[in-house]
Amino acid sequence: MAPAALPALPDEAVQLHATAPDWRAAVELAGACLARAGAAEPAYADEMIRMIEEHGPYVVIAPGLALAHARPGPEVLSDGLAVVTLSTPVPFGHPHNDPVSVVLALAVHSPERHLRMVAELANLFNDSDAVQRLADAESPDQVRAILGAAA
Repeated sequence: MAPAALPALPDEAVQLHATAPDWRAAVELAGACLARAGAAEPAYADEMIRMIEEHGPYVVIAPGLALAHARPGPEVLSDGLAVVTLSTPVPFGHPHNDPVSVVLALAVHSPERHLRMVAELANLFNDSDAVQRLADAESPDQVRAILGAAA
């Protein structure tokens, strides 16, 4: 199976050095980025939070990195990706990978593409310093370069 191309990452979908008091607020920021970029309704953030409440901190896929997502549904308007970096990392409750300094949010329209996108994003972080490079990024262009995403 060929790698799935990542969704575009417009400037509106990137928020750098944000402040969030807890993991819910961090996921809400990422959901707001998806909404600003036109990829999801604002309610998609609530769906991502609900998934973490129901299934635990499974979204924390690497040290310092959360990949927030929810099932494809009516809140998803188009495939989209958002990146939020936090000035102060927050715990999600993961036993090994807390605290989180980078929150990626993924919205995907079809179930088949959803699984491929999650796998594709997870593979990007086999590069052990990718999370730190994202956390240190100073511009959306730097974030896109690290992820290999288009604007």
